[in-house]
Amino acid sequence: MREAPPQGPDLRTLLGLFGPSADVIARADVIPSDEVPPPYHDLLVHEHHMTVTVEAHHGDLVDVWILKRWYCGDFYARKILLALQGSGKIVQFGIVRVDLSVCSPPVREEILSGRTPFGRILIKHNVLRRIEPTAYLRLLPGPEMMQFFGLDRPRPIYGRLALIHYNGQPAVELLEVVAPE
Repeated sequence: MREAPPQGPDLRTLLGLFGPSADVIARADVIPSDEVPPPYHDLLVHEHHMTVTVEAHHGDLVDVWILKRWYCGDFYARKILLALQGSGKIVQFGIVRVDLSVCSPPVREEILSGRTPFGRILIKHNVLRRIEPTAYLRLLPGPEMMQFFGLDRPRPIYGRLALIHYNGQPAVELLEVVAPE
């Protein structure tokens, strides 16, 4: 009996919302969670918000920098970087696509304002949520990602695809890539 393929965000679709994907990621391989090496394993293999996880790992709060936004009907997406407040160091690249129709007006307003990392918004508004990682990725960065992370040559980096269930409904698709250490 074959296992059903994992349901969740599609990497090419999320990247395609914002232009040529090879500029961001040159190659992507799905890997089992036990092949995500330290320290990336602790940063990615969990069911918590990445905002909280990277803040705890780096010992500093993060700010969100929105690179691009995308709208289509009730769907809103943003391509972002998370940067440490103290140093400005980029610690995460991400793409978030959310079905705004399931969000309360205050949550929707705060998401669209673009001033707060997504995870912090959901925590602040005490939204009943469940984070479901759907794939772990070993990536070879493209030129744009190399620039974000200050790399002078391509080297493996790690990320994940995930769904956030908002009040019991799958409403948010995520691509989260942590900075190399």
